[in-house]
Amino acid sequence: MASNFEKSHCLIDNLKARINKLAFKTQDTTKLFQRGDQVEVASQEWGYIGAYYTATIVSPIGNSHYRVRYKNLVNDDMSDLLVEIVKAFEIRPVPPKHEMLLVPEDIHMYDIVDVFDNDGWWIGYISGRHKENYKVYFPTTGENVAYSPHLLRFHQEWNKGNWISSN
Repeated sequence: MASNFEKSHCLIDNLKARINKLAFKTQDTTKLFQRGDQVEVASQEWGYIGAYYTATIVSPIGNSHYRVRYKNLVNDDMSDLLVEIVKAFEIRPVPPKHEMLLVPEDIHMYDIVDVFDNDGWWIGYISGRHKENYKVYFPTTGENVAYSPHLLRFHQEWNKGNWISSN
Protein backbone atom coordinates (compact mmCIF):
# COMPACT_ATOMS: atom_id res chain seq x y z
CA MET A 1 0.00 0.00 0.00
CA ALA A 2 1.31 3.46 -0.88
CA SER A 3 2.32 5.71 1.99
CA ASN A 4 0.89 9.22 2.45
CA PHE A 5 4.29 10.55 1.35
CA GLU A 6 4.13 8.56 -1.92
CA LYS A 7 0.51 9.63 -2.52
CA SER A 8 1.44 13.27 -1.94
CA HIS A 9 4.36 13.08 -4.41
CA CYS A 10 2.14 11.36 -6.98
CA LEU A 11 -0.47 14.13 -6.60
CA ILE A 12 2.19 16.85 -6.98
CA ASP A 13 3.69 15.14 -10.04
CA ASN A 14 0.22 14.93 -11.61
CA LEU A 15 -0.43 18.62 -10.86
CA LYS A 16 2.90 19.63 -12.41
CA ALA A 17 2.16 17.61 -15.55
CA ARG A 18 -1.37 19.02 -15.79
CA ILE A 19 -0.20 22.64 -15.41
CA ASN A 20 2.61 22.16 -17.93
CA LYS A 21 0.06 20.75 -20.38
CA LEU A 22 -2.22 23.77 -19.81
CA ALA A 23 0.67 26.23 -20.13
CA PHE A 24 1.74 24.81 -23.50
CA LYS A 25 -1.84 24.38 -24.78
CA THR A 26 -2.92 26.37 -27.81
CA GLN A 27 -6.31 28.05 -27.62
CA ASP A 28 -9.49 27.01 -29.39
CA THR A 29 -9.68 29.21 -32.50
CA THR A 30 -13.36 28.75 -33.28
CA LYS A 31 -14.22 32.14 -31.74
CA LEU A 32 -13.58 35.07 -34.01
CA PHE A 33 -12.70 38.27 -32.19
CA GLN A 34 -13.69 41.77 -33.26
CA ARG A 35 -12.03 45.15 -32.93
CA GLY A 36 -12.31 46.34 -29.32
CA ASP A 37 -12.76 42.86 -27.77
CA GLN A 38 -10.94 42.35 -24.47
CA VAL A 39 -8.79 39.20 -24.60
CA GLU A 40 -5.92 37.42 -22.94
CA VAL A 41 -2.87 36.45 -24.98
CA ALA A 42 -0.95 33.31 -23.99
CA SER A 43 2.77 33.92 -24.15
CA GLN A 44 4.70 31.50 -26.34
CA GLU A 45 8.05 33.03 -25.40
CA TRP A 46 10.45 30.94 -23.35
CA GLY A 47 10.50 32.12 -19.73
CA TYR A 48 6.96 33.48 -20.06
CA ILE A 49 5.12 30.29 -21.02
CA GLY A 50 2.16 29.85 -18.70
CA ALA A 51 1.43 33.59 -18.60
CA TYR A 52 -1.61 35.35 -20.04
CA TYR A 53 -1.51 39.06 -20.80
CA THR A 54 -4.64 41.22 -21.06
CA ALA A 55 -5.04 43.00 -24.39
CA THR A 56 -7.58 44.61 -26.71
CA ILE A 57 -8.11 43.52 -30.31
CA VAL A 58 -6.97 46.36 -32.59
CA SER A 59 -7.84 44.51 -35.79
CA PRO A 60 -8.14 41.02 -37.26
CA ILE A 61 -5.52 40.11 -39.84
CA GLY A 62 -6.94 37.40 -42.08
CA ASN A 63 -8.34 34.35 -40.27
CA SER A 64 -5.27 33.39 -38.31
CA HIS A 65 -3.79 36.55 -36.77
CA TYR A 66 -4.80 39.61 -34.77
CA ARG A 67 -3.17 42.92 -33.99
CA VAL A 68 -3.50 43.50 -30.21
CA ARG A 69 -2.70 46.34 -27.82
CA TYR A 70 -1.64 45.10 -24.39
CA LYS A 71 -3.13 46.62 -21.26
CA ASN A 72 0.03 46.36 -19.10
CA LEU A 73 2.97 45.81 -21.48
CA VAL A 74 4.84 48.73 -23.04
CA ASN A 75 7.00 49.01 -26.16
CA ASP A 76 10.81 48.98 -26.00
CA ASP A 77 11.20 52.74 -25.54
CA MET A 78 8.36 52.73 -22.97
CA SER A 79 6.56 55.51 -24.85
CA ASP A 80 3.28 53.64 -25.41
CA LEU A 81 1.45 50.38 -24.80
CA LEU A 82 2.86 47.46 -26.77
CA VAL A 83 1.05 46.60 -30.01
CA GLU A 84 1.92 43.35 -31.78
CA ILE A 85 0.57 40.74 -34.14
CA VAL A 86 -0.30 37.41 -32.53
CA LYS A 87 -1.64 34.11 -33.82
CA ALA A 88 -5.33 33.35 -33.30
CA PHE A 89 -4.54 30.22 -31.25
CA GLU A 90 -2.72 32.39 -28.67
CA ILE A 91 -5.88 34.37 -27.83
CA ARG A 92 -8.82 33.64 -25.56
CA PRO A 93 -11.58 35.85 -24.09
CA VAL A 94 -10.98 37.36 -20.66
CA PRO A 95 -12.34 34.90 -18.06
CA PRO A 96 -15.50 36.01 -16.22
CA LYS A 97 -14.49 37.91 -13.08
CA HIS A 98 -17.39 36.88 -10.88
CA GLU A 99 -16.20 33.26 -10.98
CA MET A 100 -12.50 33.97 -10.51
CA LEU A 101 -11.96 36.09 -7.40
CA LEU A 102 -10.81 34.10 -4.42
CA VAL A 103 -11.60 34.48 -0.77
CA PRO A 104 -9.44 32.70 1.82
CA GLU A 105 -12.19 30.23 2.78
CA ASP A 106 -12.33 28.96 -0.83
CA ILE A 107 -8.58 28.38 -1.27
CA HIS A 108 -7.29 24.87 -0.70
CA MET A 109 -3.99 23.07 -1.00
CA TYR A 110 -3.25 22.04 -4.61
CA ASP A 111 -5.95 24.28 -6.17
CA ILE A 112 -4.87 25.39 -9.64
CA VAL A 113 -4.80 29.18 -9.72
CA ASP A 114 -3.65 32.13 -11.80
CA VAL A 115 -1.54 34.78 -10.05
CA PHE A 116 -1.29 38.37 -11.27
CA ASP A 117 2.45 39.15 -11.30
CA ASN A 118 4.87 40.80 -13.73
CA ASP A 119 1.98 42.37 -15.71
CA GLY A 120 0.26 39.07 -16.48
CA TRP A 121 -1.62 36.07 -15.12
CA TRP A 122 0.63 33.07 -14.37
CA ILE A 123 -0.66 29.51 -13.85
CA GLY A 124 0.41 27.52 -10.80
CA TYR A 125 -1.00 25.63 -7.82
CA ILE A 126 -1.42 26.37 -4.12
CA SER A 127 1.52 24.74 -2.34
CA GLY A 128 1.12 26.16 1.16
CA ARG A 129 0.28 29.15 3.30
CA HIS A 130 2.49 31.77 4.94
CA LYS A 131 0.56 34.00 7.38
CA GLU A 132 -2.21 35.66 5.32
CA ASN A 133 -0.51 34.83 2.00
CA TYR A 134 -0.65 31.69 -0.13
CA LYS A 135 2.36 30.00 -1.64
CA VAL A 136 2.01 29.20 -5.31
CA TYR A 137 4.28 26.78 -7.14
CA PHE A 138 4.88 27.43 -10.85
CA PRO A 139 5.93 24.22 -12.66
CA THR A 140 6.98 26.14 -15.80
CA THR A 141 9.60 28.15 -13.84
CA GLY A 142 10.19 26.01 -10.74
CA GLU A 143 9.45 28.97 -8.45
CA ASN A 144 7.44 28.84 -5.21
CA VAL A 145 6.27 32.33 -4.18
CA ALA A 146 3.86 33.71 -1.53
CA TYR A 147 1.01 35.98 -2.74
CA SER A 148 -1.86 37.88 -1.20
CA PRO A 149 -5.26 36.32 -1.99
CA HIS A 150 -6.34 39.43 -3.96
CA LEU A 151 -3.71 38.54 -6.61
CA LEU A 152 -5.18 35.06 -7.16
CA ARG A 153 -8.00 33.69 -9.28
CA PHE A 154 -9.07 30.10 -9.95
CA HIS A 155 -7.65 28.94 -13.26
CA GLN A 156 -10.16 28.37 -16.05
CA GLU A 157 -9.65 27.04 -19.57
CA TRP A 158 -11.47 28.28 -22.66
CA ASN A 159 -12.69 25.18 -24.49
CA LYS A 160 -15.05 25.22 -27.49
CA GLY A 161 -16.77 28.42 -26.43
CA ASN A 162 -17.10 27.57 -22.73
CA TRP A 163 -15.12 28.28 -19.59
CA ILE A 164 -14.07 25.09 -17.77
CA SER A 165 -12.83 25.24 -14.17
CA SER A 166 -9.49 23.52 -13.55
CA ASN A 167 -10.37 22.60 -9.97
